[in-house]
Amino acid sequence: MTPTLVFDIETVPDVAGLRRIHALPQSLSDADVLDWALQQRRAATGNDFLPVHLQRVVAIACALREGAGLRVASVGVAGDSEPELIRRFFDLVDKHTPQLVSWNGGGFDLPVLGHRALIHGITAARFWDWGDEDRDFKYNSYLSRYHTRHLDLMDVLAMYQPRSYAGLEAMARLAGFPGKLGFSGSEVHAAFIAGRIEEIRRYCETDVLNTYLLYLRFQQMRGTLSADEYAAEILLARDKLATSKEPHWREFLTAWDANTPT
Repeated sequence: MTPTLVFDIETVPDVAGLRRIHALPQSLSDADVLDWALQQRRAATGNDFLPVHLQRVVAIACALREGAGLRVASVGVAGDSEPELIRRFFDLVDKHTPQLVSWNGGGFDLPVLGHRALIHGITAARFWDWGDEDRDFKYNSYLSRYHTRHLDLMDVLAMYQPRSYAGLEAMARLAGFPGKLGFSGSEVHAAFIAGRIEEIRRYCETDVLNTYLLYLRFQQMRGTLSADEYAAEILLARDKLATSKEPHWREFLTAWDANTPT
């Protein structure tokens, strides 16, 4: 059976990159550089969200379902550099050739990872396989929106219509899952500045598990999982949480129980 790898990333503005692109003086503080860049962005686009090539990756979390096991964890360790985190993620793809699953991964996570991998000179051979050497990839690669090696659940469920996109938090909670815990994505930068990288990593992990649970529900909807198989997969995930000593997983399980329809 093909391994399934659900993934999510957390990012902060690349202040060093902004300095390099705009040749800004070192006398400006990081806060001043970012404030200037966000003002420029708002004037140009009406919002202050920086483009993907200026998103610095600070956390990557994955749920790997392979064989009889399920593992949910952040990539690397808290002190790893951005290049190391990205290298480790693409190493997982190289090792497992998995079914990739995300929520808005086609619109954000993968473009960020691709641009940042190029900036840092990271090899991601399996991910960028167009089928030159492996015909299986010629008509089903990770790169096409309409191929299935990467399944962006948000995009697929919306029938590729942006006006129909739904957020992970809303869909997870509507489906009876916990939804986001700790804080929202808009708070990641402030948490990073405050040195709360472990909290960011835990937050990213819970997003990944919400996505994985929605993927299971999607597979049941498609008929790929029978009712009994779906129930067994849910039980595996719950058992994984029940045996964990990590506080965020205990909180996740409590929230799951609270949000389960009676």
